[in-house]
Amino acid sequence: MNKKEQYKRVVKFGSAAVILFIEVGLYWLMWRFYLNNQIIEEKFRFWRRGIWLLAAMYGVLLVFFLQTYGGLKIGYLKRGNIIYSHILSLVIVNTIGYFILALVDKKFHSPVSFVLLTVVDGIIVFIWAFLFQWIYSVLFPPRRLLIVHGVRPVFSIMEKIGARDDKYIIGDAISIDVGIDKIMERAKEFEGIVVGDVPSHERNLILKKCYDVSIRVYMIPKISDILVRTSANLNLFDTPILLSKNDGLQADQMMVKRFVDIVVSVAGIILTSPLFVLFGLAIHFTDGGPVFYTQTRLTINGNLFEIYKFRTMRVDAEKDGVARLAGESDDRITGVGKILRATRLDELPQLFNIIKGEMSLVGPRPERPEIAAEYMKDLPEFVMRLKMKAGLTGYAQVHGKYNTTPYDKLKLDLHYIRNYSIWLDLILIVLTPKVLFMKESTEGIGEGEINANNKDK
Repeated sequence: MNKKEQYKRVVKFGSAAVILFIEVGLYWLMWRFYLNNQIIEEKFRFWRRGIWLLAAMYGVLLVFFLQTYGGLKIGYLKRGNIIYSHILSLVIVNTIGYFILALVDKKFHSPVSFVLLTVVDGIIVFIWAFLFQWIYSVLFPPRRLLIVHGVRPVFSIMEKIGARDDKYIIGDAISIDVGIDKIMERAKEFEGIVVGDVPSHERNLILKKCYDVSIRVYMIPKISDILVRTSANLNLFDTPILLSKNDGLQADQMMVKRFVDIVVSVAGIILTSPLFVLFGLAIHFTDGGPVFYTQTRLTINGNLFEIYKFRTMRVDAEKDGVARLAGESDDRITGVGKILRATRLDELPQLFNIIKGEMSLVGPRPERPEIAAEYMKDLPEFVMRLKMKAGLTGYAQVHGKYNTTPYDKLKLDLHYIRNYSIWLDLILIVLTPKVLFMKESTEGIGEGEINANNKDK
C-alpha cells in the first residue's frame, strides 16, 4: 500500500471539519450579535447555552444534508457536484433556520440576514472545494487501472471511468481469454484492476489472487451478486449460511409505505397546486393541445395502468405508432416541455396515480410495456423489477440517468428492492431534489436510438 493512502481518511475528515466549523461558526455569530437583538421581547431571547444549542441543531441538520447529498465528499465526487450539493444543503438548512427564528419570535422577520449568510457560505464553499480538491489531487493522484473484460463490451464502463480522469486513468484493457496468470502479471504494473462481466469462476480466481497480493479490485456486479450481497447472514452451528428470502415486502412494511404515500401525495398536490395551474396554462397556450398526457405503463406483478404526466411533446409525437424514448435533441419536445423534462416536473401529476394505489412515491421507474418487451429479449431478468410497485422516484432514478442501460437499471432497482426500508425511502425522497437540476440525470438517448438498450453496443 502507498504510505499516503493511510492518510486519505484524515484528509477527508479534516476538510469536512474545517468547512463545518466555519459554517456553524458563522451561524453562531449571526445569532449572538444580530438575530438575538432582533427579538423584541427579552424573555424569548437566547443566551449563551441557548445559542450553543441552536448552533448544535444547525450543525446536525447541516451534517445530515451534506452527508445525504455528498457535499463533503472531497476526492469522491467532481468539484462541481460537491459545490452544488453543498450549496443546496446550505439553502435547505438556512431556510429551516429562518423558520426557527419565526417560530421563536412568533413573526416573520426579513430574510436578508439568512440570504447574506447563504451567499457568504457559498463563497467560502467555492474556495474550500477548490483548495481541498487540489490538496487531495496532489496527495492522491489518479489511479492507473487495468480493465479485465469478457465477451460483453466494456465501452460504457470505459466511458464512465474516463469521465473521472481526476480519479482514474485507464492504462490498458485485457481479455479474460489470455489467462489468469498473464492478467495477474499485468496487474502488478497498475494501481488497481476493473473486473468486467467475466465468467464467475475466472472472476473469483482473480479476486482471491488480488487479495493475496493486496491489489485493489473494482468489480462490476452481476445480478446474482446483488442477490447474494443482500441476503441475510445465518449461522447453522458453525457453518455460515446466506438466506435469500425473495418474498417481497412484509405486511407492516406495505401498510407504512402506503400511509406515507397517501400523506405525502395529498400534501404534495396541495402545495404544488399553483404549479399545476401555471404549467397547465403554459402547455395549453403553446399549441392549444391537452394539458395532461396518459400512457400505459407497467407496475407491480406486470399490471398495466395509465400514468398521468404533463404533456411535453407535440400531440402527434408518436403518430407512426413506434414507442421510443426521447433523444437529447428531440424535435418532438415543445419549448415548455424542455423545461418540464429538464426539472422532471412533468411527472407531478403522478401524485394522483400514487393516491389511486397504482404507484408509490419510491420504487422502480414505470416502464412502457413495449420498451420493456424489447429489453427482455436480451435481458429476461428485467422482469425482476416488477417485484415492487412502480415509483415516482427511486434508487435507479436518483443514482442513474434517463438513458441508463437496462442491465444497470435492473441492478440499481434490485439493490433497492432487496434493501428496502422506510428509512431508505425517506433518504431517496430527500435526494430527489438534488437530481432535479442535474443535467446528467435527465440526459436523453442518442440520435437514432429508440431505447437505452444500445448504450452497451
